Amino acid sequence: MTDYSANAIYYLEHQMYSFSMILNTITLQTPYLSLDSEFYDLVDPTPLDEPYLISFNPDAAKLIDLDSNSCDDPDFIGMLNGTFTPEGSRPFAMCYAGHQFGNYNHWLGDGRTINLGRVQGWNLQLKGSGETLYSRMADGRAAQRSSIREYLMSESMHHLGIPTTRALGIIGSKTKIIRNRVEEASIVMRMSTSWVRFGTFEYFFYSGKHSKLEALAEYVITESYSHLQNDDDRFFKMFCEVVERTARLIAQWQAIGFNHGVMNTDNMSIEGLTIDYGPFAMMDDFRYGYVCNHTDRAGRYAYGEQPNVSYWNLTMLSKALSPIIDKDRMQKKLDDFGAFLYPDAYVDVMRDKLGLEMKLDGDVDLITDLVVALHDIYVDHTLFYRTLSRYDGINKSTMYDIVMEPVILDKWLTQYDERLAQETRTQSQRQEAMLKTNPKYVLKNYMLQEAIEKADRGDYTMVETLLFIAAHPYDELPEFERFAGDTPEEHKNLGLSCSS
Repeated sequence: MTDYSANAIYYLEHQMYSFSMILNTITLQTPYLSLDSEFYDLVDPTPLDEPYLISFNPDAAKLIDLDSNSCDDPDFIGMLNGTFTPEGSRPFAMCYAGHQFGNYNHWLGDGRTINLGRVQGWNLQLKGSGETLYSRMADGRAAQRSSIREYLMSESMHHLGIPTTRALGIIGSKTKIIRNRVEEASIVMRMSTSWVRFGTFEYFFYSGKHSKLEALAEYVITESYSHLQNDDDRFFKMFCEVVERTARLIAQWQAIGFNHGVMNTDNMSIEGLTIDYGPFAMMDDFRYGYVCNHTDRAGRYAYGEQPNVSYWNLTMLSKALSPIIDKDRMQKKLDDFGAFLYPDAYVDVMRDKLGLEMKLDGDVDLITDLVVALHDIYVDHTLFYRTLSRYDGINKSTMYDIVMEPVILDKWLTQYDERLAQETRTQSQRQEAMLKTNPKYVLKNYMLQEAIEKADRGDYTMVETLLFIAAHPYDELPEFERFAGDTPEEHKNLGLSCSS
């Protein structure tokens, strides 16, 4: 048996990889600054008081060939705190607008994030690094708790195979900020292949600056869709790929039980990534109408509404692109989103979760009936699929034991048994595939809250533990078995605020 305890220690000591680059040899580029100055504001980070390292992520460091020992270099804390600027960096905040809860806001932008530059295809960004031109009277800071949540969840989503931004490290400080209470400020270094949002295009559309809109599209194609650079129809094809990537992303969110919480157009990536982790949640007991953001009183961004909201957001993007792309052509692509792009992507990922290799006409009904059943049987979403991954079609007691309404489940299992009988691969092959698709561990909010409460007392060991678990979602980790079961009743389906 693998000694995961030893591996966890090894991981936390940051000795898993050997890298070639050290901090004083990193050279950043800032291609975004080649755009007109209205796209950004040059601004230096405002350092925190008495900064210290909370966590360093060797997996993310590998992406930019950063030496694993860099976490011991004082310049690493300095880079996150804005007191060490890598060669070539010209710190800046990005300008964008967006529809927030359906209402257009022309003046958003990076209110608390500052971009350092790009290296190895990754744009480095500091979140919580102080005021910018777009701070809108806010302090430009990030609470330790929200920084920990984003740091860990972005890594969890990556290891679950879901397109996402990444996180290189996080620092704490003695700087005090006021949210619902007095808290200590943190900075997390985020990494993304692109930080351009739907709302970036909206800013220049509603401003009537269509030449800059075209310049932005050219930039996005160079950064994210380089295979289209020499295509005469590149703008439309870019839009098509954004629609397709968004459809696949939302299908993955729905299948894993992820609720973003704030799907404003300024939080939608032009590259189809999960960005801006605020009041997010992984589903506890399955609830189609679950709303993780307690300020979302109308339920606009409920879990079950995410496919509809993504379509609405894409429609807003098409409006913003209408000066440079034919509206009718874009509408046809949007029609495809609802007709088959999203539905097919969702059914495909659900087939994988159910261990179905063949594509049969009745699969849609089987999946639909399962969603209805899940809502009625009161079962932990992650635990259900993991347990189903070992289902043998004979012993149903393991399935009955995890639900409140076994009679309802039994009816669906009968359908499932009939469908499995049409498969050609063996039961063991199916189970092996499902165990690689349905995670044993996802980072639920109660787990993150435990890490936050310990961090508030100066104990960051839980942050490191969850970073390790996040990197091994499909593994059997005996020492962390308590995180694989039902969420404790008092912590189920909690609501969070944007500053949580």
